[in-house]
Amino acid sequence: MLMSYFFLSIFPVSSGQDRVKQSSGEMPESEGAQVILMCNYTTTSLSPDLFWYKQLPNRSPTFILNQYTTEPDFKYSATLNSTLRTFPLMIKNLLVSDSAVYYCALSKSAKYISE
Repeated sequence: MLMSYFFLSIFPVSSGQDRVKQSSGEMPESEGAQVILMCNYTTTSLSPDLFWYKQLPNRSPTFILNQYTTEPDFKYSATLNSTLRTFPLMIKNLLVSDSAVYYCALSKSAKYISE
């Protein structure tokens, strides 16, 4: 049975040279499937912090994970690739309750590359 899941991402708000870029639009998928939501980032920080949030309709965004999350989660996973500057979110075993807006966010640490 085909179930529709809509994984939406919003065009990012950028600040100077620091920004995240996500695909925008709907991603219909089947129940039980696995999806990967891409997050590409640009920053002047030597060690940025990356995060994923999930927002259900009429609710505030809730934290899912960041690159330091070490507790095993069999639903969500993400691996930071600082060379490619990506932080893709993998969602496993999709359920109807996974339909939401997903946000990738970036926060600069205290160390910056001088320009």
